[in-house]
Amino acid sequence: MPLDVTTLFIVATCVTALLGLFLLALWLQDRTVRALGWWAAAYIIGGTAVALWLIGPLLSERVSAVVAPALLFVCCGMIWTGARNFHGRPALPFVATAGALAWLLFGTWIDLQTHNDLRVVVSSLIIATYAMLTAIELKRERRKPKWASRRAYALAILHGTLFLSPIATMHFMPGDLRGLNQGTFALFALLTLLYVVGTAFIVVVMAKEQSVLVHKTAAMTDPLTGLFNRRGYEEAAQKLMIRQIASAEPVTVLMFDLDHFKSINDRYGHDAGDAMLRDFATTMNRSMRADDIVARLGGEEFSAILAGGLEAAMVVAERVRAAFERASIQVAGCPVATTVSIGAFSGPPGLYSLTELRARADAALYRAKQEGRNRIVGEAAIPGGLGTIVATSAPSRAPAGPTRCATAG
Repeated sequence: MPLDVTTLFIVATCVTALLGLFLLALWLQDRTVRALGWWAAAYIIGGTAVALWLIGPLLSERVSAVVAPALLFVCCGMIWTGARNFHGRPALPFVATAGALAWLLFGTWIDLQTHNDLRVVVSSLIIATYAMLTAIELKRERRKPKWASRRAYALAILHGTLFLSPIATMHFMPGDLRGLNQGTFALFALLTLLYVVGTAFIVVVMAKEQSVLVHKTAAMTDPLTGLFNRRGYEEAAQKLMIRQIASAEPVTVLMFDLDHFKSINDRYGHDAGDAMLRDFATTMNRSMRADDIVARLGGEEFSAILAGGLEAAMVVAERVRAAFERASIQVAGCPVATTVSIGAFSGPPGLYSLTELRARADAALYRAKQEGRNRIVGEAAIPGGLGTIVATSAPSRAPAGPTRCATAG
């Protein structure tokens, strides 16, 4: 039985619009995946475009020949924009609407209602271009591609190829459109409908994957500093320790305590205390190595776990200590001294659990505070016993904390 083009497009209109409303409902329920909003709008506009193409002859030939395709190109541009947004890249409205604008401009020069061949070629090129751009965005994903992203990439490539095929196979001559008879046109409509449904399914899976990732990240992140919280720290630390066990290499845990934090917090208020915590988090991000795992465990207590032995870790710890000593915070325009005491312990992860490593580093931190603050004390487990390395910094100023701005607040 031959495929009826009109019936297919009626089905396509209903399916596309319903999928758009479905995606819109998902986005309204969980706006953490902003790309869903772009894709929902794209599907709703796409359904409107197909509907206008169907009823256009009842209104005006120009509606079906010019306006409906322009809306369809906006739909394609918004799908591409959603792919960009999904992977954290900014929207480019001009590029998203360039196809529609070019089409409308093209329509002012040439009568698209009578030049069916040109209409098909130009519209196919625009749709294929957006499909390939969408594939490129999905391919550029910085994180390891997920199942859904790979399928979406493959579908975009197939969709672009589908719309390039008429241009590649037909013998193009003015006034003659070969190879696009009623049956071929119906087949294109059917394949496009399958693409629309398949893409919507994959988009939902992609959104679900990202939503889970967003919520998981939030559950493992300290909201004030943006560092790992205790849960995130322990999960990442366990993975690092497993890798170090496999390579028979030690790990080093650093414990940090901000000197005089309670006095500063009490004297200048919680805003000053929060500023101090954020500044220290910034200092750690700038001073630690890329693979070091850094966390705020609570209050003014921070920790880090590093791959490798004590010697390299002490260099990193001193970099943090010196940078934070230079930082200070401003309260009512007055500088408040900021210093940190650090304890370090290094040992083989196969012999020490994370809790034991942290307890040893905490004991070293206690010694650092007892010996005058603003310094580092490190210990390392060595074959045959416990070797101790004590590193006392030479601070450029005493860790006086709030005394430098005693009149503030």
